[in-house]
Amino acid sequence: MRRGRRSGLFTMVAVHSTVRGPALGGCRMWRYDDARAAVRDVLRLSGAMTSKAAAAGLPMGGGKGVILVPSDQGVPAGELREAVLRDFGDTVESLRGTYLTAEDVGTSADDMAVIARETKYVTGLAVEHGGSGDPSPWTALGVQEAIHVCCEHALGSRELAGRTVAIAGLGSGGERLAQACAQAGARLLGADVDDRRRAAAERLGARWVTPSKALEAEADVYAPCALGGVLDHDTAPRAGARVIVGAANNQLADDSVADVLADRGILWGPDFVANAGGIINISVELEPEGYAPQRARERVRGVGQTMRLVLSDAAARGVTPLAAAKALAERRLIEAAAV
Repeated sequence: MRRGRRSGLFTMVAVHSTVRGPALGGCRMWRYDDARAAVRDVLRLSGAMTSKAAAAGLPMGGGKGVILVPSDQGVPAGELREAVLRDFGDTVESLRGTYLTAEDVGTSADDMAVIARETKYVTGLAVEHGGSGDPSPWTALGVQEAIHVCCEHALGSRELAGRTVAIAGLGSGGERLAQACAQAGARLLGADVDDRRRAAAERLGARWVTPSKALEAEADVYAPCALGGVLDHDTAPRAGARVIVGAANNQLADDSVADVLADRGILWGPDFVANAGGIINISVELEPEGYAPQRARERVRGVGQTMRLVLSDAAARGVTPLAAAKALAERRLIEAAAV
């Protein structure tokens, strides 16, 4: 955790594991009430990245970066934004490759180019800067594959035609997922805390609802695609869908919520399995032969195979999908540590 010499704002990086390789995780620029809240967030998110990379079988560990914006300030823009991004670059550089950064909530490919002025340990740069660009299409593709597998497991068919899908969070990833579901013939409900996203929902033929209505709707699939913690001991009993799979990280407020959902007969596809498409795509960037979109697409489609493995293991062992996914990640970490 460092205070930026240019911006005066705090930047931080958490490295959770390097057992399988350098820690990879996005840079989140967010408003927090205090530094303790930001530290809790960066630690929690870095652990989730370890599980995500291990479950996907990637040769990398888990980390996360946070730029702390005080809650009484607006999101940095102009010169201040450039200054704090360069300060974050200094923080990344100080770790000498232990941590690789990428874009996340509140940052973009253009921001990565600014960070890259201070460190070479940046992934997901824009195509014109030698990277693979916006990761949201790849995240959405992986979630789409996970939805198909979960529908097959819980509803008897992987097809979305005629099914109702409620998507909460219509940012870049959520909107792309909505497009894919619409193309597959699904009926859509769209929700976001930002009312400006309503136009995107209507463009896709989605019925606009509030986030709470999306959660409670009697849909076939509920896809949380905004920030984490949406499923807790208050909201999980009100969930109306038979399948929950989405792009958001850390969807469960705590692990015990997985049991609440399972007891209600709701299939929750573990988030760190479903939303791994973005880091899988980035892992292709780092391969010796260089980045190739077609190779990335094939790898990202493997999210469905991983989800199928998790669900089969959960059914065989009589445990929740969360427990099975965590066991898979743990086995792969142990194997890597042994090597």
